[in-house]
Amino acid sequence: MTDNRIEISGLPGIPESLLSDALVASLPENLSAAPWTCDCSAVMWLGRGGRAASAALSPALRGGSALATIGGFVRYNQTPVGPYDEVLGMVGSHTGARPWGHVALMAVDSPTSLVGGRTNWAMPKTLAHFEGAPAPGRTISANSSGGVNWSVSAHTRSIGPAIPVWSKGTARQQFSDGRVGESVLTFSGRARPAIITVEVSSDGPLAGWLRPGRHIGAAIEKASFTLGVPTFH
Repeated sequence: MTDNRIEISGLPGIPESLLSDALVASLPENLSAAPWTCDCSAVMWLGRGGRAASAALSPALRGGSALATIGGFVRYNQTPVGPYDEVLGMVGSHTGARPWGHVALMAVDSPTSLVGGRTNWAMPKTLAHFEGAPAPGRTISANSSGGVNWSVSAHTRSIGPAIPVWSKGTARQQFSDGRVGESVLTFSGRARPAIITVEVSSDGPLAGWLRPGRHIGAAIEKASFTLGVPTFH
């Protein structure tokens, strides 16, 4: 399963997601096409939208309002490319009555996952270093591996019992050729309501929309999800 390097390097994105030519040249080929089914644990939190969040959307998706943001850390225990850690920032918007999310920041500690995310779904993955764990009572942090300096950390305090959760959503991403792909994500697992204390710093605009502070969120103890093959409109 091969890829074209422009599929990796040509994605539009925020400054924190840009890749150096040297990194692109060092990356492996895409080893696993969509769909992916993964098992994980995570912490996720909600933030408000607004003008800065709207500016984080890819050019082909701008024009609507950013209703909210979602931040998160994910520890993948099983994926088609092996285990890895991830931090993400998503902007929630809508087209008419149809809600969707756009991943504006996604960083991992797996070059193979970086290639798969960018090639399969136009997720603007970059590399980061991780410390800690996404679990109640713990702190997890991610720091950029190059380019624009940025860092995100989250401390989780659970405030309720674990309950079963199920959800289905749509991710909209702009590919390197300008097309917009929609990918359906289905998710099931167990989660505890939580207060997530977030710290964000960056030489770019990240902290303006993935805002630091205390947020309502969830500690996801165990989950499985599938991200499907994108369709183009």
